[in-house]
Amino acid sequence: MSDIANVWDANIAACDFAMSGTQLAGGADLPTAILISVFSDRIAETDDALPDASDDARGWWGDMDEPVRVGSRIWLLERSKQTAQVPLKAKDYLAEALQWLINDGVVAKFDIDAAFEGNQLRARVVAYRRDGKTVAQNFSWVWGALTPV
Repeated sequence: MSDIANVWDANIAACDFAMSGTQLAGGADLPTAILISVFSDRIAETDDALPDASDDARGWWGDMDEPVRVGSRIWLLERSKQTAQVPLKAKDYLAEALQWLINDGVVAKFDIDAAFEGNQLRARVVAYRRDGKTVAQNFSWVWGALTPV
């Protein structure tokens, strides 16, 4: 039995369950795990600067005392200026979010790239399965324009 497949719907800028006719679609377990890991807001660390100067650290309250937390902290870059540090930080946040898949033996490793394409942050994640096959996902349409310096 496979998990319910999730897909990114660019029209609504959100992740949703994949459908097969009138039924929920299964399969695509690794791409679904990557989507959930990248696009779920991970709770901010106590020393993280929050982008809107609020006290909302986001994340799932169930993660507060857990050693492995769900999601990524890439949301912290929302109001960032377009500097050379932002893609580096994005790459770190993505690696942190996906590390559990390596720890659990789901994948052998990831290649992660993050860079600006115009005013938009782009990321590419390539998962190397333990059987040698790869799964690549590009996220260039997800993160809207950041403010140029």
